Amino acid sequence: MQQGSHEMTKVALDVMGGDHAPVEPVKGAIDAVSARDDIKVFLVGQQDVIKKELAKYSYPKEQIEIVHAEEVIETAEPPVHAIRKKKQSSIVIGMDLVSKKEADAFVSAGSSGAILVGGQVIVGRIKGVGRPPLAPLIPTEKGVSLLIDCGANVDARAVHLLQFANMGSIYMENVLGIKKPRVAIVNIGAEEEKGNALVKETFPLLKECPDIHFVGGIEAREIPRGEADVIVCEAFVGNVILKLYEGLSATLIDVIKKGMMSTLRSKIGAALALPSLKSTLKAFDSSQYGGAPLLGLNGLVVKTHGSSTAKEITNSIFQCITFREQDINGKIKENITSSSKEQK
Repeated sequence: MQQGSHEMTKVALDVMGGDHAPVEPVKGAIDAVSARDDIKVFLVGQQDVIKKELAKYSYPKEQIEIVHAEEVIETAEPPVHAIRKKKQSSIVIGMDLVSKKEADAFVSAGSSGAILVGGQVIVGRIKGVGRPPLAPLIPTEKGVSLLIDCGANVDARAVHLLQFANMGSIYMENVLGIKKPRVAIVNIGAEEEKGNALVKETFPLLKECPDIHFVGGIEAREIPRGEADVIVCEAFVGNVILKLYEGLSATLIDVIKKGMMSTLRSKIGAALALPSLKSTLKAFDSSQYGGAPLLGLNGLVVKTHGSSTAKEITNSIFQCITFREQDINGKIKENITSSSKEQK
């Protein structure tokens, strides 16, 4: 077991959310506490269901606690209604723990809509933050880039995109240790005069901002090459990029596998090439990077894929440790406060 810092990071985990609940969330929590001694996980969900799952494992008992939540918010439910009506749901109770400062973070693979609404209503926004964005790490040729926003604000304005750039820079510098991360705005060409009204309005704001290292526009084809560390866009564009990314990488893997198995000669070649191909493709497996934090809230909320396996849950829990240790929220607050003073 890895010895961590003496201060515990407390993570509330939604055991009822996602396609593979409760099996994978519980396994992810067990793997996390078995690997590190500086984490405590609150398993939030139906007590009987959780106890049945926990019985399969031996684990450090003092690092796991069950928090009973009778109700489950289903993916198809209208988010605002669900958060308001289902007070005993795993999402609401888990976020309440963060709101009351009993947990440092909340992790869920459940309903995206309910997580976004709950984050803003229950955990609350940092004063001065216009729109909290969802910011996943996406794999690139050079490592990873932060895609901000990928699904929270489909009607964001230029001032919001400027905040996304600031928050994204703070995250990349402190969580991933990238000094002066390169910030780019998604555009349909490199020239400043290209783009829709939102991009044209945001471009000069990013250019003039002293807190970020702005490198200009980025076209979609340059994203996988790692031409920027922070990729700024509103959520409609971000979500399309993310979904195309995921779909294309899965399709490519299938096509390559089929091609390698088509003839006897290609099968022999595949046997030789497969080990190195597997390690190359592993770099494009987004589950190793954990979930997408909802930045700009008074506590950390992390949304993982609905199809998350234990590995992604474990990595999302580890993400919470770095977030707390680097005081990302404190740094965002500081940045927002100083920016609003400058604007005055």
